[in-house]
Amino acid sequence: MKELRQIREAVITALKEQGLQALSAYPDQRAELWDGPVAAVAVDTVQSKAAGFYDYLGEIYDEESGTVRERYGKRMEGSVSIELRAPTTAECEEGCEQAEDALLSGCPQGLRLEQLRWEGTSWEAESNLFLRRGTAVCQATFVAHAETEEPVFLDFRLKGVMENE
Repeated sequence: MKELRQIREAVITALKEQGLQALSAYPDQRAELWDGPVAAVAVDTVQSKAAGFYDYLGEIYDEESGTVRERYGKRMEGSVSIELRAPTTAECEEGCEQAEDALLSGCPQGLRLEQLRWEGTSWEAESNLFLRRGTAVCQATFVAHAETEEPVFLDFRLKGVMENE
């Protein structure tokens, strides 16, 4: 589901912009060595909710083409897991503070944090690092525009995230 990837990438981007090393929880190369704290991010649970009259949000005027396009949206409520690992407890705590700052102020417009919970820091023998797990409960708002006269949608985009195309 493209929406789950967009939520995960939005959180990873916000963490990186706050100066924290962040990656997908299931990267291609898990064996890399990291200096300082690193956050592994995954979308755990998601529930879809209607965002308007059957997801219809109205019309929007497209200045480039001079046409009116229909706009649709949907909301998803989900929990995002953040696992912080670091060589020392102090670095783990520092990473936790950076993550909090990023999620409270650095998320895109379409992602709204509702709750942030952290477990205590523990030693993880498997990675030989300290670990602190967190869960961010958030609302994600996605929008899509009808590309033709018929309402056909290819992609919903997380509101507030710029397109790279």
